Amino acid sequence: MTVLSVNLNKVAALRNARGGGNPDVLEAARTVLAAGAHGITVHPRPDQRHIRPEDVHALAHMLRTDYPGIEFNIEGNPFAGPTANGYPGFDALIDAARPAQATLVPDSDEQLTSDHGFDLTGDNTALTAKIRAYQASGARVSLFMDPDPEQIQLARDIGTDRIELYTGPFADAVREHGVQSEEALASFERYRGATELAVSLGLGVNAGHDLDLVNLPLFSRISDVAEVSIGHALISDALYRGLHETVVAYLAALGG
Repeated sequence: MTVLSVNLNKVAALRNARGGGNPDVLEAARTVLAAGAHGITVHPRPDQRHIRPEDVHALAHMLRTDYPGIEFNIEGNPFAGPTANGYPGFDALIDAARPAQATLVPDSDEQLTSDHGFDLTGDNTALTAKIRAYQASGARVSLFMDPDPEQIQLARDIGTDRIELYTGPFADAVREHGVQSEEALASFERYRGATELAVSLGLGVNAGHDLDLVNLPLFSRISDVAEVSIGHALISDALYRGLHETVVAYLAALGG
């Protein structure tokens, strides 16, 4: 069964646009969990454009206290250090929050959103050390990866627990050509093959980026995907459907 982790970044972005505490990130987390979501994801960035360090700490405390069976997934660049605006660095957030999963993403501070996986063809000594440190803190580590067989093999070699497949190209194929188009189905097969390879190497597989109610029913046919993390599309749909109802719809699209 593929589980759904809801990314709350866009809830925080809306709050930050006005200031204050509305909408409330913790209340949004409670709502999606009441609707049946299996996990909570955040991606705090050094510029603090959406999820902020205090949100990470508050969510970690709430989940430990009130939802001990729910996984907390923190995404980010493992090499993002402290900044003058109060961002403490990715390492410090993992150490303080002790999430169930740390998803490592190779994005720069300037990127609008994550748009590519790790290139592991060079020297991975520093990244391997980060993986070991997060695992020692109790986190399962997932690397954000393109569906490239060579890169997936390298991910296994440096000791990650899972990979998260970057699904932007699949979503683009569906959006541009239709969900049953030759292009979309070819992209789907690429992701299915990447998943099968990863599983054969002993890796767990997550997926995320631009998955939505149109493309998710097709993607969910890849039964070995353990988790999808969905934020932007889900929160956008919630503006029309309501947050609880939208989570229920995404769970249905996953076959749940």
